[in-house]
Amino acid sequence: MNKQQITLVTRNPKYNQLVKTRSRFSWILTLLMLVVYFGFITLVAFNKELLGKPLGAGVTTLSIPIGIGVILFTILITHFYVRRANSEFDQLTDEITKGQK
Repeated sequence: MNKQQITLVTRNPKYNQLVKTRSRFSWILTLLMLVVYFGFITLVAFNKELLGKPLGAGVTTLSIPIGIGVILFTILITHFYVRRANSEFDQLTDEITKGQK
């Protein structure tokens, strides 16, 4: 891309909408992930007794399903981001690039 094309793209209102929407969405998901992750780490650091409680008569403790929940949450929000990126964000990108050709 040359400087003229870059200027045209950055002045496009759809480009500004894309940047604003994608950034806001990314930050929201990032904050959610940080809350979940550091919430789990905080439990590990300050409430070992809760996480050490066995589930049933076996050796599995409460920390295992909570840890799996953190992993599943990560997969879920990644899927949520990719799904939105492949639809809304890609559509806006296509509209921006088609307008420049």
